[in-house]
Amino acid sequence: MNWTVDTNGAFDFAADTRGYTGAALFEYDDHDWAARFAEALMPSVANGIDLDWHIGEARSENLEVERRHDWLAKRPGVVRVLAYMNHARMGNYGQANAAFLDGRDAAPTIEAHREPGRTKYGVGLNVEQSLTDVVRAFARFGWSDGQNESFAFTEVDRSGAIGGDLDGSVWQREHDKIGLALSINALSDPHRQYLALGGRGFLLGDGRLNYATEDIIESYYTAHVWRGVFAAADLQYIWHPGYNRDRGPVVIPGFRFHTDF
Repeated sequence: MNWTVDTNGAFDFAADTRGYTGAALFEYDDHDWAARFAEALMPSVANGIDLDWHIGEARSENLEVERRHDWLAKRPGVVRVLAYMNHARMGNYGQANAAFLDGRDAAPTIEAHREPGRTKYGVGLNVEQSLTDVVRAFARFGWSDGQNESFAFTEVDRSGAIGGDLDGSVWQREHDKIGLALSINALSDPHRQYLALGGRGFLLGDGRLNYATEDIIESYYTAHVWRGVFAAADLQYIWHPGYNRDRGPVVIPGFRFHTDF
């Protein structure tokens, strides 16, 4: 359920508040590889509900290349490489920090330093591998330049995650599954300084920051109840939530119910 386990936290993917956008997507699929490119709309403000149709100044280019393989003991696996660049009316962390330190702003305010046409770019790597008939593993890494504000997804500039799952056939529950993942997230230097000076983003900011990476362990168990009915229990343990050494750790339990018709 954690966003940075579910996807690449450093991928500030184009989306409105609810996670939707408009885009043109082109994809080519071959026997063992694929390539995808999308030109997508960005929100008009950070985490905003309205999309910006001024595509000369606001848009997002996204490229993913996928290679499917059986390199490890003839077992299926896939490697995906991602690159993206967002264009939007973003605020700049360095400018917001300097304006506050120079006394021009009463508090670090990213919204006061927005300009159209600014960019944010990043890269990602995702690896998935079947290890045995019942065990799968994944590793994921993400990086963004982190100079301009987090705008669409979440406030993460560096992210790494590893994990895997085990098929329930090991204990005669072939439709069950248990999984475990570790995620470590970090901020760029100007983003970190902005929060430490008292700045606020659309998700983070409590007036101070005793910085540390945000470290997450998440586990779940999904049980097949009957026909297309599944229930899952989830547990997250988070050190330094909001990248703050003075916060946490916190334990977050969760429950999910799923039905297929």
